[in-house]
Amino acid sequence: MTHAQTQAESRFDRGQRALSRIDGSAGEKVIASLADIAPDFARYVIEFPFGDIYCRPGLGLRDREIATIAALTALGNAAPQLKVHIEAGLNVGLSRDEIVEVIMQMAVYAGFPAALNGLFAAKDVFAAHDGQHASSKGT
Repeated sequence: MTHAQTQAESRFDRGQRALSRIDGSAGEKVIASLADIAPDFARYVIEFPFGDIYCRPGLGLRDREIATIAALTALGNAAPQLKVHIEAGLNVGLSRDEIVEVIMQMAVYAGFPAALNGLFAAKDVFAAHDGQHASSKGT
C-alpha cells in the first residue's frame, strides 16, 4: 500500500482491517464489549493502536506481537489483554514455542511472578485454541 492510499483510507477503516487481521474474533469481542459503556474508547482503540501504530512500516506484525506479548507480560496485570495478543501472535505466525520463549524472557526483566502469570495465560489460550480446532474438525 502506498502512502497516498494510506492517506485516502480513514484511520478507522485501516484500523478495523488491521484489528481483524491481527486479533480476529478476540479483538472484535473487545470492541463489542465497549459498545455499551464507552463506544468512543472502542473507536480510539481501532484508530490509534491498529489504524496508526500497527500499520506503520518498520516492523512486521510478528515483531509487533512479540513486543506486545513481552510488554503485557512484564506489566503483570493485563491477563485479558495478554491472552488476546497471544492469540494474535498465533494469527500472525508466531509458534507456541516462540510465544513461550518471549514470556520466559520476561522473568529476567519483570520477575518470575509476571512470567508465571504470562505462561498460565498462554496455557489457557493454547488450550482454547486446541479446543476450537478439535470442534471444527468434528463438523
